[in-house]
Amino acid sequence: MKDLFSFMKRFAAPYKWYVVGSVLFNFLTMFLTVFSFAFIMPILRILFNLDTTNYTRMGWEDGDFQDVLINNFYWYVTQLIEAKGAVATLALMACALVLATLLKVMSAYMSDYFVIPMRNGVVTDIRNQMYDKIVSLPIGFYTHERKGDIMSRLLGDVGEIEASVTASLAGLVKNPIQIIGYLFVMVVLSWKLTIFVFILLPIAGWIMGAVGKKLKATSLEAQNRLGSILSTAEETIGGLRVIKAFNAETQMEKMFYGETNDYLRLSNSIQRRWSLAHPMSEFLGTAAVAVVLWFGGALILGGETSIDAPGFIYYMVIFYSLINPAKELTKISYTLQKGMAALHRIDKILEADNPIKDPDNPVALPINLKHGGSVTFKDVSFSYDGERMVLEDINLKIPSGKTVALVGQSGSGKSTLVDLIPRFWDVVHGEVSVEGHDVDQYKVADLRSMMGIVNQEPILFNDTIFNNIAFGSPEASYEKVVEAAKVANAYEFIMATEKGFDTLTGDRGCRLSGGQRQRLSIARAVLKNPPILILDEATSALDTESERLVQEALERLMKNRTTIVIAHRLSTIANADLICVMQEGKIVERGTHHELMELGGVYKHLVDMQQVGSEDDKVK
Repeated sequence: MKDLFSFMKRFAAPYKWYVVGSVLFNFLTMFLTVFSFAFIMPILRILFNLDTTNYTRMGWEDGDFQDVLINNFYWYVTQLIEAKGAVATLALMACALVLATLLKVMSAYMSDYFVIPMRNGVVTDIRNQMYDKIVSLPIGFYTHERKGDIMSRLLGDVGEIEASVTASLAGLVKNPIQIIGYLFVMVVLSWKLTIFVFILLPIAGWIMGAVGKKLKATSLEAQNRLGSILSTAEETIGGLRVIKAFNAETQMEKMFYGETNDYLRLSNSIQRRWSLAHPMSEFLGTAAVAVVLWFGGALILGGETSIDAPGFIYYMVIFYSLINPAKELTKISYTLQKGMAALHRIDKILEADNPIKDPDNPVALPINLKHGGSVTFKDVSFSYDGERMVLEDINLKIPSGKTVALVGQSGSGKSTLVDLIPRFWDVVHGEVSVEGHDVDQYKVADLRSMMGIVNQEPILFNDTIFNNIAFGSPEASYEKVVEAAKVANAYEFIMATEKGFDTLTGDRGCRLSGGQRQRLSIARAVLKNPPILILDEATSALDTESERLVQEALERLMKNRTTIVIAHRLSTIANADLICVMQEGKIVERGTHHELMELGGVYKHLVDMQQVGSEDDKVK
């Protein structure tokens, strides 16, 4: 219950007035239900001569309120029988019962009417919060998580909450009110018998709760397994070319079958325990009725209670009515255990700490950066895991409007270094500054608004070419998008497609070639018009013709901007203002192309190796 109260406090608070409305109508429903039972019993007693008392009208000062009310009601019924006859009175009472039932069902409907917006709103809010958190969490969070498992939490676990917790909200409001109302009537009728019921019901509840705790643990394990299944499926689809090339279909099938069989075993266990809820509650309810029937009958026969036989029948009717909401509440408790297990998995994302935070007093953006912005690395060190340093004591100043190239073997720390500028990661030691201010003094959104990034693998969305270029600039006009496409050497191939700028790119741009995808990502950066440009091996995966077109587009983009280029093909950065050679997380050489060639160190060795490779390719 602690988890449930925490859930309600976190997600149901915005819908508190819906809860109030539902509670009020549930109280009205309970009152009408109790009233209809109380209404029928004395009428039947008088109509069928089970009660031969001669009733006279009493004033409110003649006794207790309850005694006067019951006496006057009986008196009114006897007067009605004498005036209209027993059959007519029975017909009137039947009509009154129908009217009371109509009011009861309308009240019950209104209680659900108010709880439905809360139930659906809570699920929508959870989904929105999940998506907001997924977008806001730093890249580092996803280096330790599988994409399929995150998708399982966003879809499967939220769906489980929708099917269990939120679907039970109406019952959580209605059933306790009914139970409280029925118990109140039972106390009024016979407090001795009701004390016995208070002792009996918690025993049944404890039995059901013990089974429910086991259900929660099994559900959590099953949902973790489902996340693994989705991760394997996602990896299979993404790596299908490699799987087929290495004839690994059987290997992947065995892995997938093992995970699905584990999920099958857990699902069977969960469903069997959940199915046990109804028969167990049915049996415990019947057993409770039998015990109360025996104990109540013994009290009446022994003369130890003031309740008479008809009153005991009414008591048993009320008690039996109590059994249904109690059983429903028990079933809900089973269902909630599954939902709470899903909530724990969701909370791993919702409560994940985001170390990339905005400062309390952020620095304002520079007003005018026509020629780019300066970037400075001062004594920068960085580690992903807190143990092995990926960067050590990096000192580098990039003046406004200049082009700096980073070269080196794979794993030397080039991409990690540039990722520190837009705060994809935060430095462990030292300082990264833009325009004289530490990057953590800017708002994250403001900092990244100054930068355009073109990666080795262009990221496109399954949308139109126009929307992909205008991504991040939703206010961009058609003319601006066309202009950006022309600068990026993309306009001709776009107009050659069937629908031009309205052509769909497909999943991750699969309907376009690598060079076309890269030129669209460059057009996106052109449209953003950033003062600082980061090119992370933007041409390394392209053929010669595509590289030429992309390189021309990049040269146009780099004009009057501070540009940081991570280069794989060293011939593309010969004109850079400064080339920094990185090795094992350190800058080991720096200078212009000619200076580094004359130095005869690591850079010249890399250039010579590429020239040899190029000649070998020509021979082949």
